[in-house]
Amino acid sequence: MSHHPNEVLRRARVARVVLSGVFLILGGAFFRTQVLRNAEFESQSRRNREREVPLPGARGTIFDRNGEVIAENLPGYTVSILSPSEDSLRSALATIAKIVPLDSVQQRLAVSRFRRSSQSVTVIFNDASFQVVSVLEERRVELPGLIIQSAPKRYYPDGAALASLIGYTGEISEEDLAKPEFEGYRPGQQIGKAGIEKQYEEALRGREGHRFVEVDSRNRVVRDNGVRAEEPAEAPPPLHTNIDIDLQRFVHEYFGDSLRGGVVALDPSTGGVLTLYSAPTYDVNRFIGGVSAKYYSSLLADPHKPLFNRALAGTYAPASTFKLATAVIGLQRGLVTMDTHMKDPCTGSYLYGRIFKCHDKRGHGDINLAQAIAKSCDVYFYQLGLRITLANLLAGGVSLGFADSTGVDLPGEKRARWPESVAYFNKRYGPRGWNQSVVLSLSIGQADNTQTPLSMAKFYTALATDGAAATPQVVTQTPSRKQILNLSKEQLLGLQLALGDVLTSGTGASARIQGLTIAGKTGTAQNPPHPDNAWFVGYAPVDKPKIVVAVILEEGLHGPAAAKIATKIMEHFLKTKLAFTAVAADR
Repeated sequence: MSHHPNEVLRRARVARVVLSGVFLILGGAFFRTQVLRNAEFESQSRRNREREVPLPGARGTIFDRNGEVIAENLPGYTVSILSPSEDSLRSALATIAKIVPLDSVQQRLAVSRFRRSSQSVTVIFNDASFQVVSVLEERRVELPGLIIQSAPKRYYPDGAALASLIGYTGEISEEDLAKPEFEGYRPGQQIGKAGIEKQYEEALRGREGHRFVEVDSRNRVVRDNGVRAEEPAEAPPPLHTNIDIDLQRFVHEYFGDSLRGGVVALDPSTGGVLTLYSAPTYDVNRFIGGVSAKYYSSLLADPHKPLFNRALAGTYAPASTFKLATAVIGLQRGLVTMDTHMKDPCTGSYLYGRIFKCHDKRGHGDINLAQAIAKSCDVYFYQLGLRITLANLLAGGVSLGFADSTGVDLPGEKRARWPESVAYFNKRYGPRGWNQSVVLSLSIGQADNTQTPLSMAKFYTALATDGAAATPQVVTQTPSRKQILNLSKEQLLGLQLALGDVLTSGTGASARIQGLTIAGKTGTAQNPPHPDNAWFVGYAPVDKPKIVVAVILEEGLHGPAAAKIATKIMEHFLKTKLAFTAVAADR
């Protein structure tokens, strides 16, 4: 079939136009792809071959009052896996479990992290040992998505001694991730779980960095370094506390493995927490990177409850250490003076509907308030409580802070129990389920009155100074004090002298330290069906108090047992303080 030359020419022109249009469109598309959208496609290409790997930020170092480290970071290792899917992750976990110990609980945690995270990098071991890392490195060919990197590991040089104070860190939970205060955190990150670590999480948290690895189409790591400039992690400023780690160690060694109880030591002028200790204790370093089920179960099963913070959350009848509060209320209301004698002398017991005994069966005879404090006469304080009346005693206890928490900057404090009004008894026991004899028990620190060692220490900071109670502070900040004793200088001095007599000629005389003036009060708290608890709260030196110490010794039987511990603590602190001051002066 022949074509006219003009027809061929026309068709050629049409073909040129069509081809020109096609090449123009293709050129435009190439221009749009390679020039206009170059950054977009380059970014997509990077996303396809690059994976972002978080760099954990070191937590802030924590120092004691003298600049000694109580929490720091050591080099550690994390092991992660790049997994495009859950099935891929499970397969990798099964392979790892054949190479190194990886139990079912750890595998479930890894899968849970993957499900909650928007990243394909899943942490398997937060704190891998060098041995585990070495074995995995040798078998890397079997684990194409394996990522091993150095990461800061939390460490406490005095782990067991500081457990009740420092707390520990652990992996953030799903429940925590849902809370507003943890916005921006991701699964697998470490947060403070207790103590200072939890209270000051925001200040201690390090800023996380990022680095990138290059993978192939099968998600295998082909380049681990130099893929893209990394963003380094940053540690926050250090945290300075009022803790005296030397004193904390001393208390820990003194209690050893046999004693149970709690100790609090405060700076009476500032409220600075010098020591806060609970016995028995546990090693917080074993919680880092995840506590083993065996160790945690042993702590839970221990009948002495090492996880229970007795200094902060242990509530006990304060016994005779509370008699100072009863005395303060009587003095403030003008019902007694330091020289006041009661109607009935102490014969070893007191009759008020039934017989109420004194701790000294022989009796103390006809004594005044100062002598009653020194000798801890129950019969005297029974009568003083009746003179005050129940309603006024309850109101006075509230004004002295016994119904409130102390305001310490630590989590987990348990609020003390003190009835705020007579309505408390009506609600708890019914209008006819109690009688006015409850005032006798309350006046000597028994019955419906339970306090923590911390709350009693706070009250005694007011007795040791000018009547203002200092808010306990673990971390150095502006001191906060509140006037709670509305006494004249003469009245306050009278109480202080009586507290001094406790250690010279009273119930605490066996605990006095040669060359050291100490004031304080012993207490023996009923603890049925168990043996009595022993209390002591006091301060030293008497003329210029530098330390207030509260000690509760569970089943310690008698107050002097706690007093001996407290006075040894005071002696150690004051001698160390003098030595430290002398060295500083020499410098």
